[in-house]
Amino acid sequence: MSRAVWASGLMMLLAASALVVTAQGGGKPISGGNPTPGTPQPDPPNLSDRITLSGCLQPAPKSAANGEAPDANTTSDARFVLSSAQRVDRVPPGTGGSALTASPISRTYRLEGLDSQFSPFVNMKVEISGEIKPRPSSEAASAPTMLVEFIQKTASTCRP
Repeated sequence: MSRAVWASGLMMLLAASALVVTAQGGGKPISGGNPTPGTPQPDPPNLSDRITLSGCLQPAPKSAANGEAPDANTTSDARFVLSSAQRVDRVPPGTGGSALTASPISRTYRLEGLDSQFSPFVNMKVEISGEIKPRPSSEAASAPTMLVEFIQKTASTCRP
């Protein structure tokens, strides 16, 4: 008799654990989308606006950073610039074909990103890949902005 009680108790325990496992796996599966509810996702990159540039990474002139919050963990396009910029035509097919990238190359670009992304490379020659952002009509005369996706050092110093 005790063997029958023990076997039925084991069966009940297995059935209860199966129900718990099944209940944990339920719900609507997540496919793509936002991992943090209420947080907007950035726009997908526009591959036709992506180019690679080479130049000297320098701190932006102080006048460009006026009114800028000094929070190094916030992306900004007012803290660093790429000067003496030259286009590098080493990009994957399908990139760099938009009107923004086909226009004449600027000699200076504002760089948008985090301080930690740029500060190790200040006053060095770098190669930067990223997306050229459209200029607002109010800033048509200013340097174009590049949303930096990749940066690498090509020389320890900048030479004029």
